[in-house]
Amino acid sequence: MKRTASIIFRSLILILLGIAIGLLLGDNVQRGFSLNTSNKISKVLRLVRQNYVDSVNVDSIEGVTVNNLLQNLDPHSLYLPPQQALSINERLDGGFNGIGIEYQVLRDTLIITQVYDGGPAGKAGIMTGDRVIDVNGKKFSGTHINQAAVNKIFKGNENTEIALSIMRPASNLLKVYHLKRGHVDLSSLDASYIAAPSTGYIKISKFASTTDIDFRNALKKLKAAGMQKLVLDLRGNGGGYLNSATELASEFLDKGKLIVFTRGVHEPREDYLSTDSGLFQHGKLAVLIDEYSASASEILAGAMQDLDRAVIVGRRSFGKGLVQQQFPFSDGSAVNLTIARYYTPSGRSIQKSYKGGIESYRNEVAERVQKGELFSEQNYLKDTAFKKATAYHTTTGRKVFSGGGIMPDIFVPADTTGNTLLIQELNNQQLFNAFVIDKMQAGLNKYSTGESYLKNYNVSNNQFDDFILYASKTMKEMDSGEIKVSKESIKLLLKAFAARYKWGDTAYFQVINSNDNTLKKAISELN
Repeated sequence: MKRTASIIFRSLILILLGIAIGLLLGDNVQRGFSLNTSNKISKVLRLVRQNYVDSVNVDSIEGVTVNNLLQNLDPHSLYLPPQQALSINERLDGGFNGIGIEYQVLRDTLIITQVYDGGPAGKAGIMTGDRVIDVNGKKFSGTHINQAAVNKIFKGNENTEIALSIMRPASNLLKVYHLKRGHVDLSSLDASYIAAPSTGYIKISKFASTTDIDFRNALKKLKAAGMQKLVLDLRGNGGGYLNSATELASEFLDKGKLIVFTRGVHEPREDYLSTDSGLFQHGKLAVLIDEYSASASEILAGAMQDLDRAVIVGRRSFGKGLVQQQFPFSDGSAVNLTIARYYTPSGRSIQKSYKGGIESYRNEVAERVQKGELFSEQNYLKDTAFKKATAYHTTTGRKVFSGGGIMPDIFVPADTTGNTLLIQELNNQQLFNAFVIDKMQAGLNKYSTGESYLKNYNVSNNQFDDFILYASKTMKEMDSGEIKVSKESIKLLLKAFAARYKWGDTAYFQVINSNDNTLKKAISELN
């Protein structure tokens, strides 16, 4: 259990900032707002700048000071440095300025692993697997490439030019591409496909400004393919804009239904009601959640549960019921301040306690592991917080509770074999992608379509052994017991990463979901 707790804790740290940003009210940013800094904090910082014995980075101290103040209020009020604020807003606004690629640095060479549809790189004909040798006529490959160098070169203002000298896989010929940086759309949908007869599957990674449009486009295609029932996957979705969650909820509800309401000391109650424009108001619906489904995800899941509109499948959600609003500073930094709580239609707040402080709050998911909650629903039902929780009722009279997070209607335990420390480290080292590029790329070309690959290809035991040998050159020590336990999951991940490399995110999730007990349970319930 301690090993598993460590895995969950490390995963939680990676996405906790996203959950901390969590739920943003409306369009999030107060565009014309600038905070007044004539206060004690600014005066102390000015004294430090002008009188302190040593030279110090006052800007850095200022950020830490403000953040410490905010974190004493609640875990989700925080200070964002300029680059972080920009990155978060780009992510939730549905795009960024650049050339539209994903990449991996392998042997000091940048290799393109994904090309975004409609971006400058895609329009120019750049392809997955291409290697970037020179940039703007200067040597790039073999120059100790790092993240900072890549961001500096590839990101820039719209319509600014960049020239890339590209070498194709298995070729020594260079071709120069002249690109203009432009707006690159980021979809909030990870995948959409027909997962079972008449049953569609849509996975949403965040609630951004484009989420409802992305969803409607995917839904129309699934309906055209014969979809009558839908599984909506919100696992790992840390939230985003409140309005995006209510817009998506409206897709499943008749007009005038209460989806959520918000209220704070300085914020009067505001009700969010469904509209009459929904595209899937009456088909059967299942919503998947887990311990990393937070804020906007919990609004949607809570509304569907309270209104008896969907069956909720998985594990208890994160438990974030606080609403943030972003207030920007003139230097590009910003404060995300909690201004209200949100409540599901039945009136329950699902915010878990943060009285124990920030560290206790961050460790809470790991504590669920130690208590055995992720593996047995009964272990949660015995939890003190749940026993003391107030009971609420759905529209048909079913009991639901406010003990911190959304409890699913159908519990599915976590599968720890797919998330061992070994697999996590292999992922951190990007060794799945690297092996696909080095050892599997050529073999993918014999499959004319992703469907053919998904149906006919499986990673052999020999390929698994080759991968372990390949990985051992980077990871000098690998536990033989973990290798044995992780074998089938590693083979599945190799197939999935190869699918993504060649055919994109939907192909990746089609592979991963082929062995997903939560999805299988949801499909079974819909049938």
